[in-house]
Amino acid sequence: MEARRLRWDTLEALRSSSKGRLRYCRHWLQDEDILEGCMSPLELSPYSGWVLDRVIEQSDQEMAPSGSPAPKECTPVTKQSSLEITSAGKQGFSPLSSTAPSEMKGNDDRSLLEMDQEFFRAVLPTKVTEVEGCIQMYEEMHRLKGKEGLRQRQEQQEQMVRAVYDLASEQLKRFDELKELKQHQEFQDLQEVMEKSSKEAQGQQEKLKEEHRHRAKVLNLKLREAEQQRQRQEELERQRKEEGQERLRRLYSIQEEVLQLNQQIDPNYRHKDLPRIDLSAYSNRGNQICGLVSGLIRTTSEKGFPTQADVANTERALQEMRGLISSMQQEIAAAVEEKRRRDEEEVKQKQKELLKKEQTKAQTPAPAQQAGGKQQKEGLQVKAEESTMQWYQQLQDAAEQCVAAFSGISNCKDNNEVKKIKTDLQKAATIPVSQISRIAGSQLREIFDKINNLLSGKTVQSGGRSVSVTQHPQGLDFVYYKLAEKFVNQGEEEVASHRDAAFPIAVVASGIWEMHPRVGDLFLAHLHKKCPYAVPFYPALKEGTSVEEYQRMLGYQVKDSKVEEQDHFLKRMSGMIRLYAAIIQLRWPYGNKQGPHPHGLHYGWRWLAQMLNMEPLADVTATLLYDFLEVCGNALMKQYQAQFWKIILLIRDDYCPRIEAITSSGQMGSLMRFKQFLEECLQQKEIPLPKGALQSSFWRS
Repeated sequence: MEARRLRWDTLEALRSSSKGRLRYCRHWLQDEDILEGCMSPLELSPYSGWVLDRVIEQSDQEMAPSGSPAPKECTPVTKQSSLEITSAGKQGFSPLSSTAPSEMKGNDDRSLLEMDQEFFRAVLPTKVTEVEGCIQMYEEMHRLKGKEGLRQRQEQQEQMVRAVYDLASEQLKRFDELKELKQHQEFQDLQEVMEKSSKEAQGQQEKLKEEHRHRAKVLNLKLREAEQQRQRQEELERQRKEEGQERLRRLYSIQEEVLQLNQQIDPNYRHKDLPRIDLSAYSNRGNQICGLVSGLIRTTSEKGFPTQADVANTERALQEMRGLISSMQQEIAAAVEEKRRRDEEEVKQKQKELLKKEQTKAQTPAPAQQAGGKQQKEGLQVKAEESTMQWYQQLQDAAEQCVAAFSGISNCKDNNEVKKIKTDLQKAATIPVSQISRIAGSQLREIFDKINNLLSGKTVQSGGRSVSVTQHPQGLDFVYYKLAEKFVNQGEEEVASHRDAAFPIAVVASGIWEMHPRVGDLFLAHLHKKCPYAVPFYPALKEGTSVEEYQRMLGYQVKDSKVEEQDHFLKRMSGMIRLYAAIIQLRWPYGNKQGPHPHGLHYGWRWLAQMLNMEPLADVTATLLYDFLEVCGNALMKQYQAQFWKIILLIRDDYCPRIEAITSSGQMGSLMRFKQFLEECLQQKEIPLPKGALQSSFWRS
């Protein structure tokens, strides 16, 4: 009964302990994974085996002297349990029960054992320790059982993985073998197809070769026929060219003869005995015939070679010119005969008067002076006025003197240093002019300053090099000449292609002209040489001058004995006249405006008046008048007002019919455009501002 009571006490003590309050489930033993996931296994202290041995020995010693009646069978059980617990502690943990005393060193280990012995002697009863050891053994047994089950499961899983791996390897090998078999079959099929295609291609190639040989034979026959045809065409073309060249030479000889005959007609011819005779009508008709012949030659040159009809037309013009000369000579002879008859009558009359004087012995009054005077010309002028020609010649002489002044630079073939200076100066003078555009006023001002600084003797940058006219004594004359020439070239090329470009170029040229007048004189010399109509001046054919040279004097470009096309010629003349018309009305906005314009609107008024006093030229006069009035007509209208409108009416009513009389049907385009421009201006009573004129906002850009 006592032992049973002690067991119940032990169970009560265990229930009251921290482990006794833990909840245990009977299903945990069946499902070990849940038990292992919920809590970690309980462990005894490494000293538990040694402590239990010491406690049991001490309790036995105390019970023996006291003589308490303890059951004998309990002692061996207790000892056996303690030994089992001790052995379990040794197996699950470290063997401290037998080796701990030997491993402890010094006084610290002995004191620790004494303290543990006293603590466990007072606290742990023997039965509680036995029960706790049983619980620990039970838990350790189940933990080992769980490990064994887990190990078995892991082995099963590894076996399954190895089996699956072996199965997959076998399947992969079978798949590779099947794939290799298919590839081999496909390769064999492809090889068979290629062999079959190769045989078919060889057969096709043989067929193509046969067709090629057949076609080659056919082509050779066609080529021989084409070559024979080409040779026949070349022979015909050669004959046509020879005939055309022969006709062209005939035309040139006729033109030369016509021009020489026209020289015999001098509108200013005055016979010493025939002061009243006027040959201007013959001169006008002669000029018209020359113009018709020249226009016919230009037209035929543009088309290629003249036809027989063209030769017949020029021969008729030559016959007309010969007839005109013959008529003029007959008129002169008749006038001389009439003059001789009148002189004889005057002699007889004087003799009668002398006889009468002697008879009357009276003083006779002095003979009255003839009041004939000069007869006003019925026709217009053919030559420019004498003052205009003197001005033209002075400008040409100045240009020649300038060329002679820089001969040392121009003839520098052996001097590399001078040649380099010449190249740098020419680039510094011409490149800025080429850069003039309508992009912005600030850019235009930079270009002007660069040119002005160069002409003023300052150093400027050109092509990454420092350039100055002081590098050579003749540098300034060279730059003057090249700069003026470049301005004219810009009018001939840039303005001819882009009419709006006339105004930015003109305003820079006008500003340079105002600050460096010599540039202006050289500009006019170059302009008059390339465009004599800017004088205005119609060069006459002098004796000994070839037709090509005379064409160059008229402003045409002649290359390899071939005159440029009329459209290209008119385009160049139009560009230069537009530039000139823009210069006479524009001034550099940042210059000194106190003085007059170096070449202002009055020069334009004079040019217009002189053009209207001269006989018109077909296609040329109408084009130049239109370009001139379109550019500076608005400025002339504001300057001369009523006088300007009188000029416009004169052009429409009197001068346009003269132009129309000498213009052929194929050259009416420029005249119709000019007449339409005049009609619109007269209807609106205003000349519109030219397109592209520089506004005030341009200089703020």
